[in-house]
Amino acid sequence: MGEMITIPVEEYEALKEAREDLADLRAYDRAKAALDSGQDELVPAEVVARLLAGESPVRVWREYRELSQVRLGSLSGVNRVQIADIEAGRAKGSVDTLKRLASALDVGLDDIV
Repeated sequence: MGEMITIPVEEYEALKEAREDLADLRAYDRAKAALDSGQDELVPAEVVARLLAGESPVRVWREYRELSQVRLGSLSGVNRVQIADIEAGRAKGSVDTLKRLASALDVGLDDIV
């Protein structure tokens, strides 16, 4: 087991919030850079319609990227059964799991939650 330290809960919570803020800033910077360079991804109307209809965003993006659950699992490090459960609505997935899926699907976290 690795080294451990003890910090006050308030400091731990502040660190978690700062990490989330940093992730949001990085996502913003990527989106801004894409817009500035004219490389914003255009998403087909069918994909948007499926998302608006309430289909599982993970499934919609996975199918749009032409990935199987097994391949997405391999790319993200998330178990295929867990992906199936998230897509079917039987599980929500932790923030870490969703971040890994979003990264593998090349979308923002907010695109799959």
